[in-house]
Amino acid sequence: MNTYREVFAVGEFRTLFGAQTASIAGKTTQMLALSTLVYQQTASPLLAALAYFGNYLPQAIGALTLLSLADRLPPRRLLVTWDLVLATVMGVLALGVLPVWAMLAMVAACGVFDAVSAASRTALLADLLPGGGYVLGRSVFNIAVGGMQIAGFAGGGLLIGTAGPTGALWVTSAMFAITATVNRLGLRARPARATGRASIGETWRGNRALLADRRTRGLLLIQWVPNGLVVGAEALFVPYSPASAGGLFCAAAGGMLLGDVLVGRWTTARVRRRLAVPLFVLLALPYLAFLARPPVVVAAVLVAVASFGFASHLGAQERYLAAVPEQRRGQALGLAGTGLVTGQALAASLSGSLAELLPVHQAMAAMAGASLLATACLLPHLRYRAASRAVDDSGEAARKV
Repeated sequence: MNTYREVFAVGEFRTLFGAQTASIAGKTTQMLALSTLVYQQTASPLLAALAYFGNYLPQAIGALTLLSLADRLPPRRLLVTWDLVLATVMGVLALGVLPVWAMLAMVAACGVFDAVSAASRTALLADLLPGGGYVLGRSVFNIAVGGMQIAGFAGGGLLIGTAGPTGALWVTSAMFAITATVNRLGLRARPARATGRASIGETWRGNRALLADRRTRGLLLIQWVPNGLVVGAEALFVPYSPASAGGLFCAAAGGMLLGDVLVGRWTTARVRRRLAVPLFVLLALPYLAFLARPPVVVAAVLVAVASFGFASHLGAQERYLAAVPEQRRGQALGLAGTGLVTGQALAASLSGSLAELLPVHQAMAAMAGASLLATACLLPHLRYRAASRAVDDSGEAARKV
């Protein structure tokens, strides 16, 4: 597959894409609505923040304990069942009868299994779009995530303003019910990728095997560390320029989307491997200019240029997918995704702590310097070649659709 047209010609990909975009919009609306509801009841910024980010870190628990389920349950059944569970949870939250601690506990519990659902979805994407098609499909998903998050924030804000947070949660519940229906009707029933009983022990054995292998461990660190440290710099946009932080976030989103389109659409696997080091360097290098505390317009340009470097993850994911055994694909992709989210959250905490000791612009530059140092340390893995399961890179760059 060389074009977006060919990717969208796959009916099941269209189903998965449609359900995923609706799910992202629904989750974004849910985060905003629940945070508003908790703040209305408690007037506590801390509890409101926990309501907003409450399902992120629990995903790490899911990755450590439940990821083996991603390969041992049929993907359609898993995705449909989990969407129905989320629809039910959103409906219970919308009733507004639970105490705050119970609402936060439900959100955290959902976060644990979200890791399994995301792993199964990503592995299914790789099944639907083999070879180079996975990179195209992944870039489309990344673009959709950015767009739907913006739509979710905008639509969620309007819903909360007109129907209140509970009304927005009812809409979110309906959206998850719709995604369950779409997946049930549009995806073909497939058997599980692996046999045997899923367990915490099996999850640990799978994770240990992935981390013990030099190649997969290196590819995991490539996806987690340089990226996460730069996200730590992004986490300081608000204190850097409170009045213009929105513009900086938009610049970051625009640069990232452009990188996904150009690198995902118009490069071959061989070119993506050659671009790996330059893109990882580009991801952090412009942030060093924040040492000079540039004005907002210049800062936005620097952020956009740096964010183009996030396209480095496409080649890293492609190589990682080729390196992991197919029967463990769901767990492997889930570990990569959950580790990425967890690393970004930890990096944001680190940058915030650093900004308590240094001026904000210096803390941002320090996080970028740490990212460049991490890239330098990981160069052997960036350039590593394995004879087995090599990615096919014989094709030419695709023609414009």
